[in-house]
Amino acid sequence: MTANIYRTHTCNDLSEADINKTVRLAGWIDTIRDHGGIIFIDLRDHYGITQVVVYDDSLIAGVGKETVISITGTVVKRDEETVNPKIKTGYIEVKIETLDILNKSITNLPFEINDSTATREEVRLKNRFLDLRNPKMHNNIIMRSKIISYLRKKMEELDFIEIQTPILTSSSPEGARDYIVPSRKHHGMFYALPQAPQQFKQLLMVSGFDKYFQIAPCFRDEDSRFDRSPGEFYQLDFEMAFATQEDVFAVFEKVFYDTFTEFSDKHVSPAPFVRIPYNESMLKYGSDKPDLRNPLIISDLTDFFRDADFKPFKNKPVRGIVVTECGKNSNAFFNDLNDFARSIGMSAGMGYISVNDDGTLKGPIAKFLSEEKQKEMIDMLGMKEFDTVFFICDEIKIVNKLAGQIRTEIGNRLNLIDENRYEFCFIVDFPMYEINEETNKIDFGHNPFSMPQGGLDALMTKDPLTIQAYQYDFVCNGIELTSGAVRNHSPEIMLKAFEIAGYDEETVKTKFGGMYNAFQYGAPPHAGGAPGVERIVMLLTDEKNIREVTAFPMTGNAQDLMMGAPGTVTELQLREVHIRIR
Repeated sequence: MTANIYRTHTCNDLSEADINKTVRLAGWIDTIRDHGGIIFIDLRDHYGITQVVVYDDSLIAGVGKETVISITGTVVKRDEETVNPKIKTGYIEVKIETLDILNKSITNLPFEINDSTATREEVRLKNRFLDLRNPKMHNNIIMRSKIISYLRKKMEELDFIEIQTPILTSSSPEGARDYIVPSRKHHGMFYALPQAPQQFKQLLMVSGFDKYFQIAPCFRDEDSRFDRSPGEFYQLDFEMAFATQEDVFAVFEKVFYDTFTEFSDKHVSPAPFVRIPYNESMLKYGSDKPDLRNPLIISDLTDFFRDADFKPFKNKPVRGIVVTECGKNSNAFFNDLNDFARSIGMSAGMGYISVNDDGTLKGPIAKFLSEEKQKEMIDMLGMKEFDTVFFICDEIKIVNKLAGQIRTEIGNRLNLIDENRYEFCFIVDFPMYEINEETNKIDFGHNPFSMPQGGLDALMTKDPLTIQAYQYDFVCNGIELTSGAVRNHSPEIMLKAFEIAGYDEETVKTKFGGMYNAFQYGAPPHAGGAPGVERIVMLLTDEKNIREVTAFPMTGNAQDLMMGAPGTVTELQLREVHIRIR
């Protein structure tokens, strides 16, 4: 085998065992330090850093940071005062004999590599190839690779087989906007990039496969959030035949407990993970993706205020949040929290009552409660000295959401959230249907392919807005990792479910023809989920934004500044796909 002409070792290989060896290294110049006749270079590659020493400064004349070089030299022991025990190569350095410049970098870098994460995001993403040289960013991508490899291993241990599904498919109404691709061969026709492999994974179950998974690319033309990228993202997509909701949960509990304990030293909630019905979650936490590290619980005080002498809370839903010893905080704390409440839509601010050390109550609302009602409230909420209860009152459509935002804000301001824990839970029993606020008509509340609880009988006899589905979300620390469901495998139930949401049989056949047709030939009960890969990695790397764990993400405005996408195409390209821009 021919020796590598650029290097004999990587920049993380060498140790005191290599002293006096002649070696060859290659990499980027990370730093240059001129100590008057002796120049020290930190040479960086994918694996680490090695310090090299140059005694002939003519070897690097005109050379700056980020230049790619290959050097030959002798490994020597560092002087005691220059030892760096933080890195593997910190006890040695390489005394350069020859230096070859493989590619010189321009000197006016758009940012310092080690400070890239503090740079404006647009500049970082335009120069992502430099940003990814930052050790923190580089390690995020390495961590992502290791996590994906581990997830594959765990799924294979559970007898899942990996199958790839198509990227070019048909457009279907699945909740977000499709990316569409014009066809050259079929005039006026379009493909769509899959929002998820939803229909294909179900068709694989109909095809007789028992356990499928893949690391699936998904494409959705939707607005950016901290935990959502516009464009492309990846899921650990999986499906199981002859499976119930609990069978799916068992997979989550095995794979995710093992993955999070493998890649983190934080406490991981043990299986079985908590199951919380949707309605309970919205009431107690004000969210269907609750952060269970936050100890605050929301109470329903609607009935309590029904006969109280406080008109703003009469005939409206009222929520309360008790915070232990919060009454010890300054007036500024309560004023700032009220400002936050107004900023999220509570125009009148937020009422509160605190318990004094003598058991009396203070706060803007206390005077409106009789002594009897005051005692009733203290007993009902289990309030003690210096405890405070905050009140949220608004229309039924938004009161829980507002209370959830207040709960999170108080938890953050008082440092109540333990950052050294991963708390998992399943949110179950989602409503099958909801009212579409734009059309004011009944629409699917979650996944249109879910099995309604009660089956066809429920669809035929119940008020649609009371029907629950075998749908579930998997949540960690307030972040929804996935949605999933027990699927509807019956053509009859499928048609009725879509009919209630306003889709006739012809529309179902047109939009979901492959699945509708397949279900006529014997479809097994099946269920699955699709945890988001980027969200998993984001949690395990303690990043706050999904773009920090994606190699080449788009900006929040759905642009790839590095590659110049989206961009224009030629008139010839447009003609070939029968497109004219209006």
